[in-house]
Amino acid sequence: MKTFNAMSRAVRFGSMMMIAGLGVAGVAQAQQEGKGTVTLAYVEWSSEVASTNVVRAVLEDMGYDVEMSSLSAAAMWQAVAYGDADGMVAAWLPTTHENYFEQTKDKVVDLGTNLDGTKLGLAVPAYTDIDSIAELGEKADLVDGEIIGIDPGAGLMGLTEDVIDEYGLQGDIKLRSGSGATMTAALQSAIQNKEDIVVTAWTPHWMFSRWDLKYLDDPKNVYGDTEQIRTIVRQGLEKDMPEVYEVLDNFEWTPEQMGEVMLMNQEEGSDPYANAQKWVDENPEIVNEWKGES
Repeated sequence: MKTFNAMSRAVRFGSMMMIAGLGVAGVAQAQQEGKGTVTLAYVEWSSEVASTNVVRAVLEDMGYDVEMSSLSAAAMWQAVAYGDADGMVAAWLPTTHENYFEQTKDKVVDLGTNLDGTKLGLAVPAYTDIDSIAELGEKADLVDGEIIGIDPGAGLMGLTEDVIDEYGLQGDIKLRSGSGATMTAALQSAIQNKEDIVVTAWTPHWMFSRWDLKYLDDPKNVYGDTEQIRTIVRQGLEKDMPEVYEVLDNFEWTPEQMGEVMLMNQEEGSDPYANAQKWVDENPEIVNEWKGES
């Protein structure tokens, strides 16, 4: 796994280019129109698509223009650390994004937990005759000798590489990178054909509501205990945009509430932003707490 420092300059440049491609001129432009423009960085995970769109809907209802910038995990942290984005609600700690946080913690502001009770690991269909990661070596043929992963820069992928090392699975199991979408597509295809498959997995995720899945036991605890999703903002945001800072500071919901939005997002042809707006409209008490109005 490449070190964060070795990637930081290239990653920051990449994040700036992607944000520039969205037409965002940075924090200086934020005060030019209306209440200003807020840039939210996120990773293309179903959970973070849901949460970032919900925050966007709340801020836009308050009169802000909001730009969402989809980045790799490393680029997301760099964008916030260097002020190219105002914040994110997509920081998985203390394990998944540990390296990114350690390298940027002096440049960002941690506003705390916005969702508690996450989990990382390997998952298989409930019918698959594997219950523990420790069994993967001897049953590698059952899953074609591979773990279906997500984007290669994700912390979950680095942990899965550690799992392969810790459990001595080299030579028996290979980790295939892709994206969250290609992982769930492979999972869907396997289940439709009653085939066995093992995928990198995390909770909350809509796939656990759609299919009967199980996490493999991790006796070595490589994936760690339950995590939190935290909100991280750039330095100076509280002074520049106190209302935005307050919403991001107050933003907190449950896995069940996030799951409502994620399931809506899986409907064919649905618009994640429209779904977020619908959820915001239907939950005024929760939203008012985020705004500090309750």
